[in-house]
Amino acid sequence: MADIVSPDVRSRMMSGIRARNTKPEMLLRRALHARGLRFRLHRKELPGKPDLVFPKWRAVVFVHGCFWHGHDCPLYREPGTRTEFWRAKIETNRRNDVRAEALLREAGWRVATVWECAMRGKPGAPEHIAARVGDWLDSQQDAMEVRG
Repeated sequence: MADIVSPDVRSRMMSGIRARNTKPEMLLRRALHARGLRFRLHRKELPGKPDLVFPKWRAVVFVHGCFWHGHDCPLYREPGTRTEFWRAKIETNRRNDVRAEALLREAGWRVATVWECAMRGKPGAPEHIAARVGDWLDSQQDAMEVRG
């Protein structure tokens, strides 16, 4: 199936998609900050450039978009055009996620993943997830995953 917009228009549209400061990330950041939790953002020296870094607890949180990271949930749908390109792109993102998490754990970091579907369309979800992240930070658990 051919794309319905020109390559120039598609390029402009895709360049507007952000990797940082996404809506789910911003909602979670506000809720964590309201709980008194302080963090650093997108530390480049850490594998995968985690969205939130909690040095005090040696913990990081990734906020993943379900489409871009190929989450097995209702929010993920494979595109109808350029399917081979998108399969390869999303599979590369998944491999990078696994690699970054492994490198972080080897370096002694605890890793949490919060999926977009855990928040989207759910009033109060950011606050609930912030509470879970706060509890996780105080626990001894190595990992945590929040799914929708």
